[in-house]
Amino acid sequence: MADYDEVIRVLQHQHIELPSWAFGNSGTRFKVFAQPGVPRDPFEKIADAGQVHKYTGVAPSVALHIPWDKVDDYGKLRAYADEQGVALGTINANVFQDDDYKLGSVTNPDPQVRRKALDHLFECIDVMDETGSRDLKLWFSDGTNYPGQDSIRARQDRLAEALQATYDRLGTHQRLILEYKLFEPAFYTMDVPDWGTSYAHCLQLGERAKVCVDTGHHAPGTNIEFIVAFLLRAGKLGSFDFNSRFYADDDLIVGAADPFQLFRILHEVSTAGGLAPDTDIAFMLDQCHNIEPKIPGQIRSVMNVQAATAKALLVDIQALTVAQQAGDVLGANAVLMDAYDTDVRPLLAELRRGQGLDPNPMAAYARSGYAEQILAERVDGQQAGWGA
Repeated sequence: MADYDEVIRVLQHQHIELPSWAFGNSGTRFKVFAQPGVPRDPFEKIADAGQVHKYTGVAPSVALHIPWDKVDDYGKLRAYADEQGVALGTINANVFQDDDYKLGSVTNPDPQVRRKALDHLFECIDVMDETGSRDLKLWFSDGTNYPGQDSIRARQDRLAEALQATYDRLGTHQRLILEYKLFEPAFYTMDVPDWGTSYAHCLQLGERAKVCVDTGHHAPGTNIEFIVAFLLRAGKLGSFDFNSRFYADDDLIVGAADPFQLFRILHEVSTAGGLAPDTDIAFMLDQCHNIEPKIPGQIRSVMNVQAATAKALLVDIQALTVAQQAGDVLGANAVLMDAYDTDVRPLLAELRRGQGLDPNPMAAYARSGYAEQILAERVDGQQAGWGA
């Protein structure tokens, strides 16, 4: 049987990185919905992220998106983050919002546009040097909408060239994390459409190039835990972008649509040692809170990952192995289901009490008065959102 004390010990070391953009205004392709109290600059995003960590205890870092989170003095931003109890984490590049990138960024047929995109990637590495960040995460909207629009092979050559130049620019302690997406905004071909494409490019680049698995970026029915297991076995799983989707890349609160899938993914991570304190896998949220309040949305997301992790750690691996080796199909499945069906809320409450936290982070935040404070204070200026 699983050791509850050991489960709590592992959970005490869990780190879930928050995305700065989750605290800004967001919406659908039809409408971005503004909310009162939304941050107006990166410093206020960091302050809000600090609240999530304050009440959950396991969200000690914040990913930045450049240029959305561009500031004149990253040393000052880093110091402010430290004051809020969090650190600056992954740096995310943005080569998808300029008009020049209509036909692609690093795979664009125009060499001047490709140069512009590469210069931005280099700029992000400069930011990493100032913030102390380890990971540069790249997602490319590059692709085509129509057959014959561009050479598929030539675009892969351009992509490989840009990735190699970026990889070579990294410091020895820094990593390149390559994300992928099945479709959107390109609909005929995406230049990095799936984990296999990302894996192939990372394999060619070297040891410090790894794959980011975004849980929303797959075709319906895709077995994401297989992808996770494969990449773990190959030593190429660099990070997660956790979110939920009902149809495509909905970026909803993780665990909202299919909590069983999140459990299955974390089970594979756990059995491969990916939850150890010295793991180099980055667990990050990648969500947009369109209609729900931002900070509670992030708190709930962190709690959902914690719950799924706790259940994954409760799997009786010895009993599971015995059933698997005996060919006991239903018995093996029952071991997994027993862990998944366990109510881990008392365990997580005990974990939080041991960390000096309120056992109910959502209720504790609601009582704090912080939501009312930012509503009163953030009344002027331009709210942050997509593109800022």
